[in-house]
Amino acid sequence: MEPEDLDLLYHIENDIQLWDVGATSVPYSRYTLHDFIAHSSGDIYTDRQVRLIITDDQGQTIGLADLMNFDPRHNRAEVGLVIQRPFRCQGYAQATLPKLAHYAAHILHLHQLYAVVRRDNHVARSVFQKMGYKETVTLSDWLYDGRQYAEATVLQLLLA
Repeated sequence: MEPEDLDLLYHIENDIQLWDVGATSVPYSRYTLHDFIAHSSGDIYTDRQVRLIITDDQGQTIGLADLMNFDPRHNRAEVGLVIQRPFRCQGYAQATLPKLAHYAAHILHLHQLYAVVRRDNHVARSVFQKMGYKETVTLSDWLYDGRQYAEATVLQLLLA
């Protein structure tokens, strides 16, 4: 990530509608996010995560792809993917996931990627499945949106 990505990060991290699919429960200040960008090494072994910007062919920012919860001992990482609303359902997630898998397999030498997706998020589950991810586990009452708990599904992609 670059300092120029601050506005995108601020917008995505403070989108309340995304909070129920992740661990965020408070808004982030620009200062906090600026500090995050400034102090991220970009090295997954140091930060235990790497955040990549998704752009289209014209260089327009489409969203974010994360490899997080990196476990070097077991050679796996969790995938997080956010496509900004105006660009959803246009094939960007399907175009991004194979590139992320290639990077994870051939650069980071990971054995597997996994995603935790809200069970009723049929669009996201379908995209991951089309890219070869297999649903392996259902997690009861895993995600809480402030009103109710929802099931989540773990989808795994074995890379090697």
